[in-house]
Amino acid sequence: MSASLPGNRDLPASRHDLNTYWGRVKHSAEIADPRTLFTSNAGLEHAKTLVAQYKQEKIPSMTPELWQAKKTVDSTLHPDTGHPVLLPFRMSCFVISNLVVTAGMLTPGLGTAGTIGWQWANQSLNVGINNANANKSTPLSTSTIVKSYFLAVGASCSVAVGLNSLIPRMKRLSPGARTTLTRLVPFAAVASAGVLNVFLMRGEEIRRGIDIFPHEAEESRRKREEAKQQLEPVGRSKKAATLAVGETALSRVLNATPIMVLPPLILVRLQRTQWLSQRPRMVLPVNLGLILTTSLFALPLALAAFPQRQAVKATSLEQEFHGRGGEGGLLEFNRGL
Repeated sequence: MSASLPGNRDLPASRHDLNTYWGRVKHSAEIADPRTLFTSNAGLEHAKTLVAQYKQEKIPSMTPELWQAKKTVDSTLHPDTGHPVLLPFRMSCFVISNLVVTAGMLTPGLGTAGTIGWQWANQSLNVGINNANANKSTPLSTSTIVKSYFLAVGASCSVAVGLNSLIPRMKRLSPGARTTLTRLVPFAAVASAGVLNVFLMRGEEIRRGIDIFPHEAEESRRKREEAKQQLEPVGRSKKAATLAVGETALSRVLNATPIMVLPPLILVRLQRTQWLSQRPRMVLPVNLGLILTTSLFALPLALAAFPQRQAVKATSLEQEFHGRGGEGGLLEFNRGL
């Protein structure tokens, strides 16, 4: 993101009000815009140059071109490292990357092998996304990544296979109710394993803490920029890390809920109609269309649930940070995505 580029003058966080939920929704929609995936290397370098020139006070104010450059940078670069996030794991590619595996998991009539295969594929993608977008002030070891990966895959497959074998035994339920519950099994597996995945992949942040920074008022920020000083962290907080990881895990559930619940329920109803029952070949494209449409709307809503750059009271963190907050006694940290 733009924070990782050279220069002491900070860009406005967004053209939208990030203190409101709908402002964050609009901002998240820009970060998740798939059109930024088509930015060439030359286009990215040009965007980085524009942003760096603003931060170095060579450009006096924000312009439409500079806002577009910031959008490109924010959706491509990691805020801690300044390096491009691998394309399949960017939030702007989230809808496309998840479309295939979600359609696979929600395919009606999957056997045990198919269920395990698609859950494995989904958790592999989740591991890549979580690791690529995690707070990099606390890097993960390869052994931790591998261990977390296998635990998450095992959890999702166990939940999916276990529920699929349990539901047919519920004889008191009507056949229609059992069909509906079967279609919701992937959601239960994805939600439970998704939360576990986030905590496993980012557990090192909780154990070691993440960098926290003093919250700045506009006047303080301007003075620091005029003095050409960087904003330095006041330390590393485990409590801030726990909050960051917990909110990220919850946002994963919020994102999965409409994507994994609405399409299968709608598809069950559509398959009972004469039109779709007479056209079985249309089940797959209809399923893909439902998933794609839901994903496009659900991702910004889920990402906006919590601010990415979060400010908390210094007194809510460890004792060593009490009295060390910035404006309003607040400290900031990067939550990650």
